[in-house]
Amino acid sequence: MSFSFKGLKNFLKYFLFFIFVFLLVFNWSKISWVFNPKAVFRYLATQFEKELEKEKKAVQKRDDKIQKIEKKDSIEIPKIEISAPLVLVENESQISKALDRGVVLFPKSVFPGKIGQTIILGHSAPKNWPKIKYDWVFSNLNDLEIGDEIFVYFQNKVFKYSVIKKIFLEKGENIPKEENSKNILILISCWPPGKDLKRIAIMAEIKS
Repeated sequence: MSFSFKGLKNFLKYFLFFIFVFLLVFNWSKISWVFNPKAVFRYLATQFEKELEKEKKAVQKRDDKIQKIEKKDSIEIPKIEISAPLVLVENESQISKALDRGVVLFPKSVFPGKIGQTIILGHSAPKNWPKIKYDWVFSNLNDLEIGDEIFVYFQNKVFKYSVIKKIFLEKGENIPKEENSKNILILISCWPPGKDLKRIAIMAEIKS
């Protein structure tokens, strides 16, 4: 019994070896490159490049989904529950009428995301003022604190900002400039709400 089992084992070994050689010979043209180090290296390099390209496309697709949004130009401030259209005007004489339709991008400021100051103006109104047009939109700017988030949707992209400072200005006083190479968002309204005595300015830095 022991001899018979050993013989069967040897037979299977030679049989499998024969099959391997047979397959190797008849498929040599397809697999000969495996024994060529240069060819193997090129194959592995190609596979690595394909995986890298696939990963890049996945990242780009994810970024596009986050950054490119089919949404009208607008501003959202979750902390004070604000969502309002962002209106563009050609010159300062158009600002007053445009404020009835939302908040206004000051014509002499830079677009959201660009280096410099993006200045957005909005009306404010006394407490319990009815929500007529957008007279009330920036009434609660004073409730914003450092770190609060502001979202600006502009040209099918969303720009995320974080509040860094709150200041009060006299009428006609210039807005202080932040010395950095980033985009600074500045929200401005009358202070106190509904009275044209001073100005409140919320400064926020764009988040990368």
